Amino acid sequence: MKFVDEVKIHVKAGDGGDGAVAWRREKFIPRGGPAGGDGGNGGDVVLEVDPQLSTLLDYRYIREHKARNGEKGSGSDMNGKDGADLVLRVPPGTVVKDAGTGEQLCDLGTAGERVVIAKGGRGGLGNMNFATSTNQAPRYAEDGTPGEERDLVLELKLLADVGIVGYPNAGKSTLISRISRARPKIADYPFTTLTPNLGVVGWRERSFVVADIPGLIEGAHAGAGLGHQFLRHVERCRVLIHLVEGANPEPGRAPKADLDAIDAELAAYSEELARKPQLVAVTKIDIPEARAAGVKLQKLLGRRKKPVPVHLVSAVTGEGLDALLDAVGRALFKEARPHRGGGGKKLAKPRARA
Repeated sequence: MKFVDEVKIHVKAGDGGDGAVAWRREKFIPRGGPAGGDGGNGGDVVLEVDPQLSTLLDYRYIREHKARNGEKGSGSDMNGKDGADLVLRVPPGTVVKDAGTGEQLCDLGTAGERVVIAKGGRGGLGNMNFATSTNQAPRYAEDGTPGEERDLVLELKLLADVGIVGYPNAGKSTLISRISRARPKIADYPFTTLTPNLGVVGWRERSFVVADIPGLIEGAHAGAGLGHQFLRHVERCRVLIHLVEGANPEPGRAPKADLDAIDAELAAYSEELARKPQLVAVTKIDIPEARAAGVKLQKLLGRRKKPVPVHLVSAVTGEGLDALLDAVGRALFKEARPHRGGGGKKLAKPRARA
């Protein structure tokens, strides 16, 4: 299925039905009077979260969505039928914005969550409602009001606990395929991954969702590469794994330079991204040059005022993956490491009973 994470649609709620002008003409009732019924209310346009959906593909091809109008009122005091609501199902993580102003209208993340995005028009009153002691035969009724109409932008932001970021071909897809059952496309050229991939990772007796974010390069926040299309998916992640390729054949590329470049892109896109907890991992250490570069980066970042741990991992051999997942699990669930004694205040032994 094609992955679509941003669409623009037009929604129109149903119009209210007009009230009726009618009179009672029944046997044995010589003075029937007004009997025009009310018009029905127009249907609402409702957005509902469907956890079975993972893309906005359906709205790429169908842009116009209109709810049903309310029926007109009729004689014999009969009201018109209300128009049926139009329910548009969207995947979890959908953000709805007004296309004209850019204002965020709602953020839909919980399964089954519903929001009325366009309110249907109100049905008009029939002439039976306007009868008074001084106007016993009103010859007018009320028109229904039009339903709301608006242009919307739907943006999908993946609901993942952990986001894997890094330059193309850094090994993100290989890593997610090794730690989960996700099976993304893997090849030895840049921009192999064109859509984010999700995988569920089991850790001890818990689990968390990992997303492989493709296409980040220098200048991504300004539209370079594919990063501008997928940076939004990192915003919901609680922890980031920053993969750095240890042995890169391109001139001018080095682990420290790659790390700083992607961090700068995240900060340029959103200050909130720059503040997220981040784990650094040097990949492909089964290659001797990559292992040496990883050890060098460990020493370099370890000398900072606030040392940054660097994990050395290989998705091919599995080396370092358990330690990396433990670090991710502790960051997500804030589990304290087991206490190994020393430094704690000893509790007094209970006194023996007499």
